[in-house]
Amino acid sequence: MILGLRKIFTACATAAISATFLPIAAVAQDAAAIAAEIRSYPIRSFKIGSDETRFGPLEFAGGFEMRSSLDHFGSISDLRFLEPGREFIGVTDSGYWIFGQLERNANGVPTGVGAFSMQPMVDRNGAISGEKWHTDAEGLAVRGGQATVGFEREHRIATFSINPGKMGPQTGQLAYLVPPYELRRNKGFETVAYAPSDSALAGARIVIAERSIDKQGNIFAAVLEGPRKGIFKVRRRGTFDITSGAFLADGDLLLLERSFNMAEGVKMRLRRVDPNTIAKGMTIDGEILFEADLNYQIDNMEGLDAWLDEQGRQRIAMVSDDNHSILQRTLYLEFILTD
Repeated sequence: MILGLRKIFTACATAAISATFLPIAAVAQDAAAIAAEIRSYPIRSFKIGSDETRFGPLEFAGGFEMRSSLDHFGSISDLRFLEPGREFIGVTDSGYWIFGQLERNANGVPTGVGAFSMQPMVDRNGAISGEKWHTDAEGLAVRGGQATVGFEREHRIATFSINPGKMGPQTGQLAYLVPPYELRRNKGFETVAYAPSDSALAGARIVIAERSIDKQGNIFAAVLEGPRKGIFKVRRRGTFDITSGAFLADGDLLLLERSFNMAEGVKMRLRRVDPNTIAKGMTIDGEILFEADLNYQIDNMEGLDAWLDEQGRQRIAMVSDDNHSILQRTLYLEFILTD
């Protein structure tokens, strides 16, 4: 079954993962938020056909597939919680903001999404762009009522005031430091993250490209502010690209990575980085915590967030980008990091 799934997925998903889609946002008549019902289908076993719950330092805490009749639903690139493990904001690479609340059962297992809505992104004049090159949102970070978004194609790091359902134009733009000619058109900044305020990075925002590489094959990244401001690199390991990142409670940086090739299909990986190695001129690497292929309930994993739950446990969540393809799924996966 898994081999058959891999053959079908591999044969059809290559174009979907990297394709330039038609400007979906253009069909919206105004910039009003659109409410939608999300149907959820539980994922009870992360490893297909197995009752295992422990995967290295990760304990599977639950997950589900999301579906909706809303035409614009899907293509989620990143997700951040405004209230830890509950209320969230996200972005899609088709030019939408998403908002919702994660629902849990009496045991705290994530079961679905409620109060969900989508709102098309607007340009500097408050109008819906409808142009893929202008609204290809890939990375998201939030702090203090402000969202910082990384865009591909028209490479930029822009800031927005968070007003769920009533998002307006960008309020500012940050210098991303990496020379524009080094950024690949569809492999730009997919990671935008705030470091902890009490870390060596002093609360700075960092950005990391998906696969914009130097002559040695290392991935371009930058600390955008603070005492360690400047360009750094991330060691590219194997065929994996970086799709998101989040800082853990202890200050470590967790990177979400994805690989795709015709022989093996889609894979995902988590890599943990010592934040003290992040500084101008450095090339960083880290410990591989876990790697999964199509023997697990994964898809095109692109979004990542991390928080401490009420018991003080480190939780991490991942979401997938279905690229508006009938062959892919929008998944929410949650784990407890046990080390």
